[in-house]
Amino acid sequence: MAGPALPMDDRDGVIWYNGALVPWREAKAHVLVHSLHYGNSVFEGERIYNGKVFKLTEHSQRLVKSAKMLAYDLPYSVEELDNATKLVVSENKLDSGYVRPLAWRGAEVIGVSAIGTKIHVMIAAFPWGAYYGQKAIKLITSRWKRPSPESSPAGSKAAGLYIICTLAKDEALAAGVQDALMHDYKGRLSEATGANLFLVINGELHTPTTETILNGITRLTVMDLARKRGIKVVEREIWPNELANASEVFLTGTAVEVQPVSTIDKQEFEVGPITQQLIADYSALVRS
Repeated sequence: MAGPALPMDDRDGVIWYNGALVPWREAKAHVLVHSLHYGNSVFEGERIYNGKVFKLTEHSQRLVKSAKMLAYDLPYSVEELDNATKLVVSENKLDSGYVRPLAWRGAEVIGVSAIGTKIHVMIAAFPWGAYYGQKAIKLITSRWKRPSPESSPAGSKAAGLYIICTLAKDEALAAGVQDALMHDYKGRLSEATGANLFLVINGELHTPTTETILNGITRLTVMDLARKRGIKVVEREIWPNELANASEVFLTGTAVEVQPVSTIDKQEFEVGPITQQLIADYSALVRS
């Protein structure tokens, strides 16, 4: 029986922190940092394959964009973030694994306004295997809904937007399944707690619009792979009753990669030929 995983704050290695490599256990922030209290940090998730981060620049660009959407600028350019990521992956001697960049507002003020706070950035890299342990996972529909774009900056990978994701995921695990399917504020199909949603309907790939979700880098990659295979890709409003028309369902995300779904509530789906083809194509691409 495997022992417990190491806690994230008690590991060997180094973390890139505000422009310098520091020992892993010394990369700390004060308990009164603004982002800890108000959720306005932004982050990324990146996979390492054969010692290289897949689509690194796209992730660095999105981190910069996420911060701008929350009204602050990072003190590092995309190129500097790319170079820092390569450095920390190399220094931690990782051939495969996961990268977690994070930017946050400091402890200069405690009120709701963030004006006057200093911006901090860190990049950590560590081993991390498959997000799910199952070939095909089960989902239940969550009671939590993705908010209106007038209520949240959906295009930003902001920490505060993941509060409902954590609640939905934990409720799903407590129910004995692997994840939750979330609807949006209008009741349309949206996404899982940390991954984008795809349905195969009549040989076509259907996926929700990005009105209330993060337009994932893996999502865009898989859509491009599908088109190269001659598979029609349709972005549109999708309603829950349309799950009955789907022969295959899968999720995409940097952490989950291309993940088949076997069950949503009581409805079952096959791990069909389109899903299998896109899994193979994605696996080949990220390791090329």
